[in-house]
Amino acid sequence: MIEIERKFLVLNNDFESIAVSKNRIVQGYLNSNLERAVRVRIKGDKGFLTIKGKGNDSGTTRLEWEKEIDVRDAETLLSLCESGVIEKMRFEIPSGKHIFEVDVFAGENQGLIVAEIELTNENEFFEKPNWLGHEVTGDQKYYNAALSNLPFMNW
Repeated sequence: MIEIERKFLVLNNDFESIAVSKNRIVQGYLNSNLERAVRVRIKGDKGFLTIKGKGNDSGTTRLEWEKEIDVRDAETLLSLCESGVIEKMRFEIPSGKHIFEVDVFAGENQGLIVAEIELTNENEFFEKPNWLGHEVTGDQKYYNAALSNLPFMNW
């Protein structure tokens, strides 16, 4: 239930050729408050309800609870969400003993590409691929909940 992850901008699309999976994601927020965001997501043909707590000072660690729900229920809940639905393609890219999740945003966030890696502790070593750019861990404007309210195209 504790999520430890770091987030980076992506320099180019060199990751696409080594991706082991690619899924379309549509998600909305029933509550986009960064202290306790409640998200509805459709990933491929599955639905999810997720609650995320406020991150620690570095933004690396926070509480996360996620439950798979029927995709029809997720579609219904999306209609109740705040405005600013997020659309993106997620690529999973192996790197050493880790997996990077790279999100290529569409719609009002088109042009933004962000990579996340989940770790077992905040100081865990991981290999940094050549397409990985500036670290934005803890920068709240890159949180999906924030992007739903202030899209990348409006920065």
